[in-house]
Amino acid sequence: MTSLSTEDEQRIPISETVRSQALAEHGIAALGDDPTLTALTQFAAKLCDVPIALISLVEEKRQWFLARAGLSVTETPRETSFCAHAMVGDGIMTIPDARADPKFADNPLVTGAPGIRFYAGVPLVSEDGIPLGSLCVIDTLPRAGLTELQREGLTVLAASVMTSLTSRRSDLRAQREHDEQEERFRILADSMPQMVWSTLPDGFHDYYNARWYEFTGMPMGSTDGEGWNGMFHPEDQERAFATWRHSLATGDPYEIEYRLRDAAGQYRWTLGRALPMRGPDGEIRRWFGTCTDIDEQKRVAQQREILAHELSHRIKNIFAVIGGLVMLTARRQPELKQQADDLRDRIMALGRAHDFVRPHSEKSRPALSQTSFQNLIWDLLKPYAVGSDARISITGIDVSIDDRSATPLALTFHELATNAAKYGSLSIDEGYVEIAVSRKEATVEIIWRERGGPLVASPQRTGFGTELLTLSAVHQLGGKIHQDWRPDGLIVTVALPEASMHRT
Repeated sequence: MTSLSTEDEQRIPISETVRSQALAEHGIAALGDDPTLTALTQFAAKLCDVPIALISLVEEKRQWFLARAGLSVTETPRETSFCAHAMVGDGIMTIPDARADPKFADNPLVTGAPGIRFYAGVPLVSEDGIPLGSLCVIDTLPRAGLTELQREGLTVLAASVMTSLTSRRSDLRAQREHDEQEERFRILADSMPQMVWSTLPDGFHDYYNARWYEFTGMPMGSTDGEGWNGMFHPEDQERAFATWRHSLATGDPYEIEYRLRDAAGQYRWTLGRALPMRGPDGEIRRWFGTCTDIDEQKRVAQQREILAHELSHRIKNIFAVIGGLVMLTARRQPELKQQADDLRDRIMALGRAHDFVRPHSEKSRPALSQTSFQNLIWDLLKPYAVGSDARISITGIDVSIDDRSATPLALTFHELATNAAKYGSLSIDEGYVEIAVSRKEATVEIIWRERGGPLVASPQRTGFGTELLTLSAVHQLGGKIHQDWRPDGLIVTVALPEASMHRT
């Protein structure tokens, strides 16, 4: 048997392990019959006018033929390989007559089938410099060699073979990277507590993680496509599907709360979210989404809302009870009726302020925005309009308020309205009040201007009403208040830090 000579062995600095890895990287073992490589082999045989042409790849114990023309066998032992010698050369290895070559004369491929006499092989070397095998042509008759055209053509064909194999290698690397990324994604998705899913650009669901099937108890693949919508509560299906269609049509993020049926057949509140993944051209390539079980949080929030409504309702009743107690006291002590009426009105103003900003159900919610300063003032001053909103006007900006500022604001403007109704412009039919709201940096300035009323004069002493205004606007809201007692009508300027009117 013929084996590599010492000289040949020294010309192979590449270990068999490295060569095997190189062959694996090119995906040659899985290539099978490739039409392009077969055509190149057949053309090599015609070009050199020989009966046999092979693309031979050499492994540790065998050589096998990736493509062949004129030969039925697919592999031979490495120790009989001519190509194992050709692949380590610098150019085309040519053997005019193998019977006359001491290195190959006793080779079974020479003494037996296929009876090799003439051999010419071009090395197939990877872009990393690793010899993989050779493109060879074989004749069963001795011949002097190849013509210059044949040598050049065989070299070009060998380069084409390597181009095809290198392209295959690049495709395999890309596929492996894709497979690795997909596997990492699956591992990550399956480790998440949320249900993870993805869709094609048209919304076709083609992936769910393990958590989805664990939660729903559905068979693998049974919710692909639009099967997911059947998992939703019947009352939520159309709403969820409409929201999803909108996201698909516009590319807007998808977010919705719905009830999802679990493996036990119970519906649990779930938060669904999805974002589009776009390509370099801006087109949507996929949608990735999650479903998060929020049933416990939802139930806790509902319980808190019920409790808040109950507490708020009880507070409202307390205002009514206190007002009733004040009136009961006034009936027993008629001399206190005026003070009792004033106190009751103030309590009722607080009650209206509380009712305006308190938690409401859908049925009890006010038609006006509960966070609007102007809406609160309109609600408080409505009783003083006496059938005509024209008696009170509010101009300028609006400011957000909340339950923290509603009470002192209510006391402030109820007091101003009460005084105007008793002594100022609202005490006669021709009088009216103008309220202007503006913002100066971080301060909200509110000007209360009375017009068309009786002549007024500055009070000689500070009364309870003035003290109440100071308590509400200055001490509770951290603002300033100035009263200008003009004969043609009172002007009150209230300057409040905007930060005191609502929480950040």
